Amino acid sequence: MIRLEDKDFHHHIKARMNQRGITKEEVELTINEGYDADDAKEGIYGKMLIFPYNDRWEGRFFEEKEVRVYYRLENDNFILLTVKARYGSEFQRRHNEDRI
Repeated sequence: MIRLEDKDFHHHIKARMNQRGITKEEVELTINEGYDADDAKEGIYGKMLIFPYNDRWEGRFFEEKEVRVYYRLENDNFILLTVKARYGSEFQRRHNEDRI
């Protein structure tokens, strides 16, 4: 299980998380319980997880939030590259996301 610390979040990633409405806890859950993101480039790990949202984002109501996290493992070091969010409903379901 990966536990992230403040040092794992570059100031640019913190700004993007704030801009995109993503929490540290969502990033950790996505890494640890998410399924593989099929759009990750070679040498990069990508995980995605869908969370119930049922709230407003930028003036619109959304039922769900999909969080994607991309990272690298380099010499046993975890390097967080970016995090993304999409808001919507009825995202494609995968086997392990129903745990949330």
